[in-house]
Amino acid sequence: MKHFVRRFVRNRAAVLGGAWVSILLLVALGAPWLAPMDPLRVGRDAFAPPGSSYLFGTDNQGRDILSGVVFGTRISLLVGVLAALTSSSIGIVVGAIAGFYGAWLDGLLMRLTELFQIMPRLFLAMLIIAVFGSGIERIVLVIGILGWPAMARLIRAGVLSLKEQQFAEAARAIGVGNARLCFRQILPNALPPAIVVGSLDIAQAILMEAGLSFFGLGDRNLVSWGTMLFNAQTFLRHGWWLTVFPGAAIFFTVMAFNLLGDGVNDALNPKLRARGA
Repeated sequence: MKHFVRRFVRNRAAVLGGAWVSILLLVALGAPWLAPMDPLRVGRDAFAPPGSSYLFGTDNQGRDILSGVVFGTRISLLVGVLAALTSSSIGIVVGAIAGFYGAWLDGLLMRLTELFQIMPRLFLAMLIIAVFGSGIERIVLVIGILGWPAMARLIRAGVLSLKEQQFAEAARAIGVGNARLCFRQILPNALPPAIVVGSLDIAQAILMEAGLSFFGLGDRNLVSWGTMLFNAQTFLRHGWWLTVFPGAAIFFTVMAFNLLGDGVNDALNPKLRARGA
């Protein structure tokens, strides 16, 4: 653990990404106290530019942009984390079964994985949400179901290499069953690289939620960065701040999770980094 922390801290970009993610978590937890006002409250000062009264300005209905960005952090992180957990759970199970049992089952699951990989995720998500209706639960479920193939391939590769190791052969020799050997002995050793993919999945989920909301398919009852961009489309000429601040929040958050994932990957696999250098 000490070696991991030492290698991670040396990566300044990763530390910066981790710091930004930590700040986002604090903002999400303290949103009711940090936001100047209710983000859905309609005010009289429509299109007020950024200033002392409204740091990020207001929109066409006088709603405070800063409050919207603060409360939007909650939705973005919630969707990102829950969708990543959903896709990771599916990918881990599929990858472990495919890698351990092999044969026809491996071929079937890998063909299914390839099918999901070639699907246009955003378009398919838009179609599903448009048919079944929007809602935070549906958005999380759709993003999670469409995002598991990368995790499945990673876990499958790890299980394939580990199931031939000596500890696996020793477990078989003492009568350990296949299911127990796969999920209790082999899978835990194949999980560390999945942390990297999981962090990248969070970034992709946040970006996809923003995309769905931008096209009007988000949950209208909740404030999200994508919904703020959707509401600002008609008023781009009236105020640059309507899109700059929520757009910057999406950009820096996605970049932070990517930097964090790269840093964790470098810390877990220093030999790969040395080869790349």
